[in-house]
Amino acid sequence: MQKRFNMKEVAPQALKAMIALETYLSRASIAHTTKELIKIRASQINGCAYCINIHTADAIKNGETTQRIFLLNAWKETEGIYTAEEKLVLSITEEITLIHHNGLSDETYANALQFFSEAQIADIITAVITINLWNRVVLSTHLQIGQSLA
Repeated sequence: MQKRFNMKEVAPQALKAMIALETYLSRASIAHTTKELIKIRASQINGCAYCINIHTADAIKNGETTQRIFLLNAWKETEGIYTAEEKLVLSITEEITLIHHNGLSDETYANALQFFSEAQIADIITAVITINLWNRVVLSTHLQIGQSLA
């Protein structure tokens, strides 16, 4: 596959808006580790090797264990690996990423309210939709590991 176009050249304002979302998330109310779990899990679901590569490396640099990264695709089958809050965030990530199934369920949302404020839930949702945006751009432009988006 060849990279189709340079986003920075073809749609600089779109890229600027995407980067603005990342800037917002850098100051968001959710932990950095949680954000990386969201990014990795959504990228796994979407099959985005480029983003999986970046975010697993970032997670490891920031202290995430390889065991938790390796098991992320099967998080529902684990005990004692992820916290209840992290499992809830992963449920939110999957339900929003796979929105065509049923979207964010009432049950998951109600459970989220037990652990997170509405502002934190908004940040979690923003993190999920942002990585899904990046996944779709990367996959649609055929960006390969090691290539630059801009």
